[in-house]
Amino acid sequence: MTRKPSLASLSINAGAPEAKNGNAFRRGPEFASTFHLSGDIDSQVYQYGRFGQPTWTSLESGLAELEGGDTVIFPSGMSAASAILTSLLNPGDTVLLPSDGYAPVRYYTEQYLIRFGIKLKTIATQDIDSFDFEGITLALLETPSNPMLDTFDIHKAATKIHKHGGLLAIDNTTLTFLGQQPLALGADISMSADTKAVNGHSDVVFGHVSTIDKSTNDKIRDWRKASGNIPGPMETWLVHRSLSTLDVRLQRMCDTAMLLAHELNNHDKVISVRFPGLASDPSHAIAKQQQQLFGFIISFELESKDAADKFLAACQLVYVATSFGGVHSMAERRARWGTDKIAQGVIRFSVGCERHDDLINDVMGALDSL
Repeated sequence: MTRKPSLASLSINAGAPEAKNGNAFRRGPEFASTFHLSGDIDSQVYQYGRFGQPTWTSLESGLAELEGGDTVIFPSGMSAASAILTSLLNPGDTVLLPSDGYAPVRYYTEQYLIRFGIKLKTIATQDIDSFDFEGITLALLETPSNPMLDTFDIHKAATKIHKHGGLLAIDNTTLTFLGQQPLALGADISMSADTKAVNGHSDVVFGHVSTIDKSTNDKIRDWRKASGNIPGPMETWLVHRSLSTLDVRLQRMCDTAMLLAHELNNHDKVISVRFPGLASDPSHAIAKQQQQLFGFIISFELESKDAADKFLAACQLVYVATSFGGVHSMAERRARWGTDKIAQGVIRFSVGCERHDDLINDVMGALDSL
């Protein structure tokens, strides 16, 4: 082969056993809490189920290849975010979080870190490009943000925070490593809630953290071991299985999202549409510059809470749920949670793997019924 395969192709076999006679294409889950361990402690063998095990190793090696950095897996996206915050911050440090990002990360910081002397600063995603980062120890940011899909220049932010000795972590859940490569753009840390698109079947809660620097990775890995925030072997295996179809799923979801966004943008019942793939979207220029995909999430506004609820009830193919990234299209009225400063009629729509014509027909029909 004259060139290295794409990440899309590599994802099919990432973390697989050596291709030799008698080996399975992918190892099955290993259910073990204890391992034979006689004599002096050998750090090169499995010792105890909380420290490490073969199913973890397979997935972590595959994700490391795809992310471009050492990887630690976790039982949820929130445990991945908690690991970053808790293992890397000390009393007196300042963490920067998005005011318009995933609310539980702010909640965790406010409820469990501030009491230990961690200082919290928040910023709207659209203001990050003009922010100086002076005094920031760690920034854990989203681009595109969830749910309104604002973006910022990762390379620019990394350059500025590194000038002040800080670390930049990117929550890459809305795009995955096939849609955006934070570490290649200069970020120190890339994390993902693999519950969403990486697993993509709405049957596993999971997360991972990838880092450029080994010492950073060691701190995060040690926190997992010490805290016991470990994933089960079955969940780990299910996520590893899903890597093989991630590119196929993403391509279909993102292609359909582009078509649907254009239709929504032209519908008279829709007040506004946010989707980075639209040339008119405020996020388009940066998305085009640093993303490989425009994504599968669309946020659009209807005139009221009542209109949004009626729209959701009228959809036939769309599940009403508070997640995204699965093969099933999902949507919800985000303001119902009370954590996002958005209009009552805003719908976050996660495009699934249904045929594009069927899904668009369903959504347009629901809008026409309003």
